[in-house]
Amino acid sequence: MSDKYKLLNTIDSPADMKSLSMESLLQLCQEVRDYTIEIVSETGGHLAPTLGVVELSVALHKVFDSPKDKIIWDVGHQAYAHKILTGRRDALKTIRQYGGISGFCKPLESDHDIYGAGHASTSISAGVGFAIARDLKGEKHQVISVIGDGALTGGLSFEGLNNLGHLRTRMMIILNDNEMSISPNVGAMSKYLSKITTNPLYNRVRDELWNVTGKLPIGKNTVRTGMKKIEESLKNLLVPGVIFDEMGIRYFGPIDGNDLPLLISTLENIKDINTPVLLHIITKKGLGFAQAEENPTKFHGIGPAAKPGQASTKNDVPPFLNVFGDELTSLAKNDKRIVAVTAAMREGTGLTGFAKEYPNRFYDVGIAEGHAVTFAAALASRGLKPVVAIYSTFLQRAYDMLVHDIAVQKLPVIFMLDRAGLVGEDGPTHHGVLDLAYLSSIPGVVVAAPRNGEELRHMMQTALAHEDGPFFIRYPKATAVKNRKSVKSKAVEIGKWETLSEGEDIAIIAVGSMNPVVEKAVKILDAEGVKVSYVDAKFIKPFDEEMLLSLLNSNKHVVVVEENNYPGSLSQTIKAFAEPLEKRARIHSHTLPDRFVTHGSRAQLLAEVKLTSEDIAASILKLNK
Repeated sequence: MSDKYKLLNTIDSPADMKSLSMESLLQLCQEVRDYTIEIVSETGGHLAPTLGVVELSVALHKVFDSPKDKIIWDVGHQAYAHKILTGRRDALKTIRQYGGISGFCKPLESDHDIYGAGHASTSISAGVGFAIARDLKGEKHQVISVIGDGALTGGLSFEGLNNLGHLRTRMMIILNDNEMSISPNVGAMSKYLSKITTNPLYNRVRDELWNVTGKLPIGKNTVRTGMKKIEESLKNLLVPGVIFDEMGIRYFGPIDGNDLPLLISTLENIKDINTPVLLHIITKKGLGFAQAEENPTKFHGIGPAAKPGQASTKNDVPPFLNVFGDELTSLAKNDKRIVAVTAAMREGTGLTGFAKEYPNRFYDVGIAEGHAVTFAAALASRGLKPVVAIYSTFLQRAYDMLVHDIAVQKLPVIFMLDRAGLVGEDGPTHHGVLDLAYLSSIPGVVVAAPRNGEELRHMMQTALAHEDGPFFIRYPKATAVKNRKSVKSKAVEIGKWETLSEGEDIAIIAVGSMNPVVEKAVKILDAEGVKVSYVDAKFIKPFDEEMLLSLLNSNKHVVVVEENNYPGSLSQTIKAFAEPLEKRARIHSHTLPDRFVTHGSRAQLLAEVKLTSEDIAASILKLNK
């Protein structure tokens, strides 16, 4: 490490911070912030979220004794500073890289990462579990759940708060309020927190009265008992709702979460309270990096810096999410039934333009995927056409709603599933590799996977015309390969596949994101003199039984290539379909392994799981011998 990080170079664990003076701790904060900016600007990663909690990270490790005291981060992408302070300073250079450390908290990586969290709203429920386990085992440590105000919009957070208020066990919640998740926070809870933030009168009056009564020579305990009743009146007058205190969780704050001395003294004062407490801190997302402060959404996560002399990677073909956003905005001009719904991912799903064009038909429900699905179900039941834009891996959180609120009632809700397949550096919590399985198991649904931008647009038209149940369109975090705007979108026949090339003896069936890979494999095989039939299986459910039967009857081998785990895959469905046939081709599956795939670039991950063009071509060449 550079000599400019003189103090940080001496911190190999939280124990090294315990004897530092306040002046040294402030210097440490600056070095951690500078080091984070330097490394993440090179490697890529989550920048704005962690810059806002540098002081909190230092304060937590100064006051508490990790890993004996349990610190749970929600979401884990806030924890870069925490990683630096807990023995992974030098390893930060490998963050989110193949073979390197994770961009989220990972228990297998460090004893200080006590709970993994790639999705939001889990920390309070997990914290209650850790606290009760401590009580049952007769241990004495503290449990601290750090949750962002965006994550607090998720229903799971309220389930945890409700249970904690009932159990009343010792636990601390730190509410990191920066008014942002990725997109700006929305909803009643966000407005409630803003009221508290902008009305410091209650806390000032409460503190002054408490200080005054503490100086009384006699009877101060009796007076302070009476003060409790006055305090309740103050709450009702100045802090509408007092939701946390009324739930049995003592509320402190709000305080400046970037004021290190104040943070440390406050944590010291409340750390031993034997009941549930919530400390509300106000932080600045992106603090210390001007561009991130001005545009925290853009700098929530950044890519690696281009290396000197490196050719530009600019691609004229837009990513799938932009094709989706543009097409939906265009369709909405002529169809006033269209309503867009997302869960705190306006920018991430490509809906910025739609939201600007049709603000009254755009709904960001916060980090509340279950609510998004049921909300959309009700819209559909009233004749509207809700389009729910959501990441594949995030939709898993709303599976019950998909079944009971959508599918059972056969409601025509359109789901646009971004980030399908291996998404790269975010790793196993974000890989969309289970959707084909968990969606195809639901009766009466349509599951489609376009191979390019044009096909995505055709499928959106098809989905709008479909009235008999939900329609799911899944696509990767990638460029749309081809998207000729001159080609007008049109509805296509549901369930039909497309033959892209004709060959002999061997057929390849490609699903969605695997089409570019298979297309290159076909060229490799062609150069080797092997002609194969290449089919785009654009519909997974229902699938093209007629074409599949023809392929099974006319080929010696059928190779199925998909970016999904094998259980519940199209490959498995095809094998079940073919089993009763007397004369048929041998079926070969190229799917993901039955394990969670690590993080790294998509190219590296495809190589690891042997889903590259070269791997597929090599396996087919062996079949042809």
